[in-house]
Amino acid sequence: MSTQPLIKSVMTPFPYSITLDAEASEARGMMKQHDIRHLPVKDVDGQTVGLVTDRDLKLLLGPYLSQAHNDRALVRHACVFDPYTVDLDTPLQKVVEHMAKQRIGSALVTKEGRLAGIFTAVDACRLFADLLATDFPSGDDAA
Repeated sequence: MSTQPLIKSVMTPFPYSITLDAEASEARGMMKQHDIRHLPVKDVDGQTVGLVTDRDLKLLLGPYLSQAHNDRALVRHACVFDPYTVDLDTPLQKVVEHMAKQRIGSALVTKEGRLAGIFTAVDACRLFADLLATDFPSGDDAA
């Protein structure tokens, strides 16, 4: 009998994060540098308070993402407060079901109230691809 995997087994641990009062262009630069689309947002005390996505930044900074376009924009201006957050021991099935139902692209993962990881739609696609590769080896048209 197999058990349902927990989110902690598939999340990206120790995600990059940014502060509320950082410049939006800095967040965009971090995303480009690390090839990511989601950044947890922390307050001055290090508490996770929100999430900023590349889409949020594009809406704030404009299509060309130039600092000159909006050089005073801060992460707080694009931040989604109270993002979907789950505990480390939440079943993966519950997380992906909620993400699909609510049409959200990520879940912040916490341990004892502190940020421990992030799980994104890209992570879910990667897992699904691995599952397909295992269950339907290359060249099998059963799918």
